[in-house]
Amino acid sequence: MASASTNGRRIATVTAVFAVTALAISGCAGTSGGEDDSSNGNAKSITIGTTDKVTTLDPAGSYDNGSFAVMNQVFPFLMNTPYGSPDVEPDIAESAEFTTPTQYTVTLKKGLTWANGNELTSSDVKFSFDRQLAIADANGPSALLYNLESVETPDELTAVFNLKQENDQVFAQILSSPAGPIVDEEVFSADAVTPDKEIVDGKAFAGQYTIASYDFNNLVSYKANPDYQGLLGNAETATVNVKYFAESSNLKLAVQEGDIDVAHRSLSATDIADLEGNDDVKVHKGPGGEIRYIVFNFNTQPFGATTAEADPAKALAVRQAVADLIDREEIAKEVYKGTYTPLYSFMPEGLTGATTVLKDLYGDGNGAPSEQKAAERLRAAGITTPVVLNLQYSNDHYGPSSGDEYALIKSQLEESGLFTVNLQTTEWVQYSKDRSSDVYPAYQLGWFPDYSDGDNYLTPFFLIKNFLANHYENQEVNDLILQQASIVDPDERAAAFEEIQAMVAEDLSTVPYLQGAQVAVAGAGVDGVTLDASFKFRYAPLSK
Repeated sequence: MASASTNGRRIATVTAVFAVTALAISGCAGTSGGEDDSSNGNAKSITIGTTDKVTTLDPAGSYDNGSFAVMNQVFPFLMNTPYGSPDVEPDIAESAEFTTPTQYTVTLKKGLTWANGNELTSSDVKFSFDRQLAIADANGPSALLYNLESVETPDELTAVFNLKQENDQVFAQILSSPAGPIVDEEVFSADAVTPDKEIVDGKAFAGQYTIASYDFNNLVSYKANPDYQGLLGNAETATVNVKYFAESSNLKLAVQEGDIDVAHRSLSATDIADLEGNDDVKVHKGPGGEIRYIVFNFNTQPFGATTAEADPAKALAVRQAVADLIDREEIAKEVYKGTYTPLYSFMPEGLTGATTVLKDLYGDGNGAPSEQKAAERLRAAGITTPVVLNLQYSNDHYGPSSGDEYALIKSQLEESGLFTVNLQTTEWVQYSKDRSSDVYPAYQLGWFPDYSDGDNYLTPFFLIKNFLANHYENQEVNDLILQQASIVDPDERAAAFEEIQAMVAEDLSTVPYLQGAQVAVAGAGVDGVTLDASFKFRYAPLSK
């Protein structure tokens, strides 16, 4: 998920969907007996558990899976993905279309309101996008809006998005992304991230649910919103409670013992395998757009621009040597038991235009590591080994196996004798602030796609102004990413994706190494678990 950018454009054909669109939907209507609720499904409450953390409820201030999970339930979107589909359709919009090559016009449904009784009009729409660009928070998603020039509101039901580049076929998808939630202009600040308490107290919600009570990263209680008029329909269950767990072992125990109804993010591979043999629960799997990668800060990494020994050629050699030494197969097998698979490029396998360029350029050329090649690179650059690398990971955001994952990466790098790795860890709420403030020379990130298109694995990372804030700048890459937005021909666009991946593989501002599936575990009596290529986990279809 991404941050501020002033460049213009986005992408052209909106459809690079996973070749294997595995859809996991367990009945969207509840059927078993239980407590009745006449207006919202047949169960009064469902409890979900997660180890994800919320950064902030304000869409301008967060770009992470835990925060977006909340936003998807409570904020309205102009466009959204219906259950079982990666393709967007109007949500609270009546219609949405290009009226000129650079104007995307959205007409709202009539009679929309916020839960606090305020009218929801085009003025709120303009306010929502204007503030994203004005705030441009380092941990927010405003980079997704860099093709947006301005928003006009000719009347209360119409919003016209003026775009910088023509034929932006991904703009509709972006309206369903973390940059797309519409917020109440009478509650949110126009130029600063609004505190969670003000949002909750202001009842600034118009999604399928509202928030009834909010205990930050401990317990959130949602109530079905009877006034929701969007694409997805009414919630099946009147109340959904979400409990936040510090340890995945406790999350596993809770779903296993029936203390919660659904566990969604993040269980260890060992726990998932164990639960698959338990008749009291069902393990649901869906298509996986998630990737894992190491980010290098071009200023503070070894030989980075602001270090005492600054040398771009040596800094590149360090990054290349890391890429030569990482054993993706070993990490996937030993740590994740096959729930993740090796990733050899910047777009996950299955997306149109994805390549295996990192397999070709690094290691032994066939996907395995090569100490010899890494040593040759460092020697050719005149680097004395071992290189000291400070490597950071989050101990609570990417699941319980992150410690094992990074211990193994440390071991792989150090066994070569070429690196000494200082491995450090920080909890996510602080981590998300530090990583964009030049605190970490190299660090772990995972990516949960905003929409199922190759653009979403390139634009947030490799534009000159990007979400990573890692000081990577390549004007040629920047321009090509912008240009592919207007390529209507799918084959031509796929070729552009391939070219971009080849160029960023030479620069190596990030080293991707794993891609994984979506997993949720639910009690045997729970229906409506939906894991599809929209990559959004919705609470509203759940029932029991």
